[in-house]
Amino acid sequence: MPLAAGRRMKGHHFSGEAGMTGMTTRNEAPGNGPVVPLWRVGLWGGIAGLLVLPLIAMQFTREVNWGPEDFAFAAILLVGAGALFELAAWKVRDLTGRMVLAAVLLGAVLLVWADGAVGIF
Repeated sequence: MPLAAGRRMKGHHFSGEAGMTGMTTRNEAPGNGPVVPLWRVGLWGGIAGLLVLPLIAMQFTREVNWGPEDFAFAAILLVGAGALFELAAWKVRDLTGRMVLAAVLLGAVLLVWADGAVGIF
């Protein structure tokens, strides 16, 4: 995997145009490109699914009636929570800490979502 000229990564050895000399990073498999953790695929796939679900439901029933502002609100809320989780997951490495972080963010998202839906506060 050739890199731009003059760009070197700490701890990696490169041999000209051929790319790496057999060394791989934690996030890279030899010959296959970067490896994405399963939790990251689930996180962003779930967010995309939650954003598409009302759009699909609107095709089948009149009870779901979202406008562009509703989709924008949901996108900002869900993508913001996902981005916060990504940033915090860099620092929190253990599974228990990440589960607590996910629970706190999920609770905050549900609280804001419920307030936006019916105005409980």
